[in-house]
Amino acid sequence: MGETTAALWMRGRGGVLGLVDECLGQPPGTERPVTMLVGPRGSGASETHGVIMGRFGVEHPFAYLNFASGQALLPRHALALIARQLERRLPQYRVLRFPRLTMGLLASDNELRMSSRSEGRRAVRQQLDRFRQEAEAEHGNYLAAFLEVAGGALGAPGGTPAVVAAILGDAARRGGRGLPGRLFSGVPQWFGDHPLVPSRDPWDALLELNMWRHNGTVQEKRLLDRVLFAAFLDDLRHAAERWFTAPSCLVLLDNCHTEQGHLFLDLLTGSRRDAALSGTPCDPMTVVCSSNRWPENWGPSSGDQWSWRLRDPDRVSLADWHRHRPAHDSDDSWWYPLRLRDLTLDEVRTSIELASPRHSGLAPFVHRLSNGLPAAVQQVTEILNRADVPRRSDGEFDLWLRSLPDRRLRGTPGRTLADAALEHLLEDFSAGQRAALVRYSAARDLAVGSRVLGAAAPGGAHEPVFNEVRSRWLLDPERPGSCVHPWLRRLLLWRLAADPDAWTAAHDLLGDHFEAEGREKEALYHRLAAHRIDEVVDRLTVRFHERSAADWLETFNAVTSAPNRLPADRPPLALLGELAPDTPAQSITDTLVIQGLVCARWLWSDPLGDPGMRLNHVIAGKYDRLSELRGSDIVALYDEAERYRHWRHPLTAADGW
Repeated sequence: MGETTAALWMRGRGGVLGLVDECLGQPPGTERPVTMLVGPRGSGASETHGVIMGRFGVEHPFAYLNFASGQALLPRHALALIARQLERRLPQYRVLRFPRLTMGLLASDNELRMSSRSEGRRAVRQQLDRFRQEAEAEHGNYLAAFLEVAGGALGAPGGTPAVVAAILGDAARRGGRGLPGRLFSGVPQWFGDHPLVPSRDPWDALLELNMWRHNGTVQEKRLLDRVLFAAFLDDLRHAAERWFTAPSCLVLLDNCHTEQGHLFLDLLTGSRRDAALSGTPCDPMTVVCSSNRWPENWGPSSGDQWSWRLRDPDRVSLADWHRHRPAHDSDDSWWYPLRLRDLTLDEVRTSIELASPRHSGLAPFVHRLSNGLPAAVQQVTEILNRADVPRRSDGEFDLWLRSLPDRRLRGTPGRTLADAALEHLLEDFSAGQRAALVRYSAARDLAVGSRVLGAAAPGGAHEPVFNEVRSRWLLDPERPGSCVHPWLRRLLLWRLAADPDAWTAAHDLLGDHFEAEGREKEALYHRLAAHRIDEVVDRLTVRFHERSAADWLETFNAVTSAPNRLPADRPPLALLGELAPDTPAQSITDTLVIQGLVCARWLWSDPLGDPGMRLNHVIAGKYDRLSELRGSDIVALYDEAERYRHWRHPLTAADGW
């Protein structure tokens, strides 16, 4: 079910729509950025493309390409498919035509044959005319011929309204008609005048393009691509100068992390740089692209050597781009990188209301579990829509939720939610890298986990694992250090918990490491994860008497946010009774109260441990009792009791593993 534009605004993507609207409304010649949407797989980039099409595709010439379609999409193929879609007839505008691009493709597609170079000019003209007539007789338009070799890159992404998806298909199939012969008059001279082509004679220049394509070096083939890009952009400039022509067009490029996507964007930004340096006005094209990996032409994935810092999509604008862009002599001048953020609680609630209104009350649980990653929200909502889900009023519902990662997704027999989600997030990671990440997930910081739990993943050094995670935007930008995205870490920990010995060994090693460094808070976090409850309680009790209440609470909350591998076959209250059984009132001590508080908060901090947050009142009551035992400096403890007793869910994630 595709989302409406209003839903997209609610889901933190409205700034992108505002930027596109601003760019499309500019007069011809205005410089516009190449807007790059970045984020991990599942962050909603493809969906955003679909909603942009829904908002602007009916009234503006637009094109969409998916570089991850499995098709080897050469730059010339991509240009032809984009031009074909932009030729769509709109009632209010003259049809866009691409004579320069078409001539360049004609001149380089088929190998030209001639008996001698002196006869080349006439032979070139005759053969190009024949190629064009044959293509138009079969396809109606020369650009339409490219549908046979590269049409797999077309098709609407998720979130595209049905009417716009139909327009997209019609634009590719029917497009514009053949070019009248008179439109070719003067076009060959454009190639003779182009600075990248050595020959000044127009027909010799076209022959040069043909030789580059069929017999040229790698460098000459790249020069040909640059000339074709220049021809395409110049066609757009000339079209925008004519009466009743759209002042701007929209081009959406999805999954540009592929080799072909990188090359296309490299050529596009390079062509814009060349035009700017020569004083040529900017082309009237609004470009939005997406990538779930760090582009190689941005330098190292640490970003330290790149001139841009990722922008927040909620506050983007042309003015912001102009303020932060580098100088024109850099390809980086044209980028505008936007990091797609996770959804807030209210945005998760809106998403669930659109997809499954009866589950909107579960938004806090879904948000705590997924951290708002759009694909995770969708997958969890799909699980909740299964027919075998107990009624929410049933006491079995919380118990059912506790094993949610092992529930089966509809339409994927044999695949659990955890399997499907990890496969999606870790696409192209090797088995060795995945095994290493499962082990390293015991640590909150991936760099610490890789250093302490093994200098190398099976079959490779640990450093490439870290770089792969970072380059795929799988580190959490909201947390300090090198923290893996909370949803991914939760899934990895679920896998680690399936091996009790590996779980305990990993947390023991990390606990020893932090003990040796004198970092007691971090050490206790891992001691609790290893189920060493008595040791944690004893040390927290000592600190309770040595530190202020506020300081103790900060340590307590950090320690009890530790992950657990407690059995999922018992509801939270029953499990708490096993971990910290009630004691007769006459034997209550601060140690016993802290033990109960540690176990309750430990369960509560895990969304799968206490899905319905039924332990809030238990925790509040134990804080009240602890306040009575302390005697002084109790305000912070009473405030904490009130916080749990009258809990309000934050819009962003609270304590995380």
